[in-house]
Amino acid sequence: MELREPRTFYINGRWVDPADSHRLHEVIDPVTEQPSRRVAWGCQADVDHAVAAAAAAFEHFSRTSRHERAALLRQVIAIFERRLPEIAQAISADMGAPAWLANEAQAPAGLGHFVEALRLLDAYEFEYAMGTTRIVREPVGVCGLITPWNWPISQMACKVAFALAAGCTMVLKPSELAPLSAVLMADLLDKAGVPHGVFNLVHGDGAETGAALARHPAIDMLSFTGSNRAGVLVSQAAAATVKRVAMELGGNSANIVLDDADLKQAVAAGVMQCMINSGQNCNAPARMLVPRQWHAQAAALAATAVAHLHVAAPDSRDRGSIGPLASRAQFDKVQRLVQQGIDEGAQLVAGGLGRPQGFVRGYYVRPTVFANVSAQMAFAREEIFGPVLSIMPYDDEDHAVAIANDTIYGLCGYVQSGSVERARNVARRLRVGNVHLNGAGGDLRAPFGGYKQSGNGREWGAFGLEEFLEVKAVLGWKRA
Repeated sequence: MELREPRTFYINGRWVDPADSHRLHEVIDPVTEQPSRRVAWGCQADVDHAVAAAAAAFEHFSRTSRHERAALLRQVIAIFERRLPEIAQAISADMGAPAWLANEAQAPAGLGHFVEALRLLDAYEFEYAMGTTRIVREPVGVCGLITPWNWPISQMACKVAFALAAGCTMVLKPSELAPLSAVLMADLLDKAGVPHGVFNLVHGDGAETGAALARHPAIDMLSFTGSNRAGVLVSQAAAATVKRVAMELGGNSANIVLDDADLKQAVAAGVMQCMINSGQNCNAPARMLVPRQWHAQAAALAATAVAHLHVAAPDSRDRGSIGPLASRAQFDKVQRLVQQGIDEGAQLVAGGLGRPQGFVRGYYVRPTVFANVSAQMAFAREEIFGPVLSIMPYDDEDHAVAIANDTIYGLCGYVQSGSVERARNVARRLRVGNVHLNGAGGDLRAPFGGYKQSGNGREWGAFGLEEFLEVKAVLGWKRA
């Protein structure tokens, strides 16, 4: 497959040159640590061009019927299905995801969001009566979408699909680390016949391109997924124009293993859930909480699980293998936090500093497990975003809940128990947006988002659609 070089932007239905063609950023291959391509970085003029196209298209697209938008989504889905292998290849090329993960999870997740958006259009109640008043949900307007690199297609799709379903127009600024996935997204939307100006793509960094999008007065809503630091900057840039801002930020999720759980099964599953995608998941259960009397056994089980974890190049189809981290910055961060864990006195039971055996280059890190981790250790309070698991002992159920909630984050929680009712009761006490009970996987119909500094607003399903809708009350619609 020949991937288009990301040196042009998709604006108003055409691939156009950037305003300044000399602003090129080198993308580094996470496997070779060498430049693999160059991506154009947009400036204020490029953002202005894209936003103007989206604003002009909004007048017509916002008035299309649900049937017209459903037909458009069907076209997108048909093309997406045909190009799944190509999309998976772009994901692996962008951020190093192993081929099995890109093909079996990452690319299908993107498709799943479009399928769910289409399903909702068939039944969603955009208007309804409330006494004599008519409640109308209508598109919020021109949307700025800023997406990350760790699940590039899925994170684009869960914004683009529902913005299209709502009748919004948009400008996407993807991560500069994942430009190929964004180029493919633009191409398949173009091939599906998305009207000119409805979807626009501008590459660039967060500090300039992202900020220009966030502060733009003609952007009505901003949907952002990324780090807490960047989320704060985006919010500050958007504040002056009082636009709606929906953010999905970081996490440091706790996995509570209760004393009636199957410990061997819970630990093995918890290690994999933490380390899949090389730990680069905002909802990764990076803190495993176990009864104090089980702590030594849990540490030994985790070490055994990690010993069987295969670190491999992105072309690996070995199911369960993990690839490199996406960038030098991410590699350096994980090394720093592993060193911090050692310095703070946590018990290193698997992995550690440096690359895995057999790797002399590339952003590969050793899958790592620390035991005897306390809630006061600084490295356990920060989002690591790498294949590093902290095992934390607790005294009783109340203590476990207190440790789980003792964080600035509130994205996800995990509970393992032999009693579903007991797991449900603990889930109610966790201050998080999502709780997975006894190994339950994701649900594209369920709302995804967090409490506290894990963000605001929700994505996916009906809740995700409603982020792109305004609510209007028409009083006196019906005589009393």
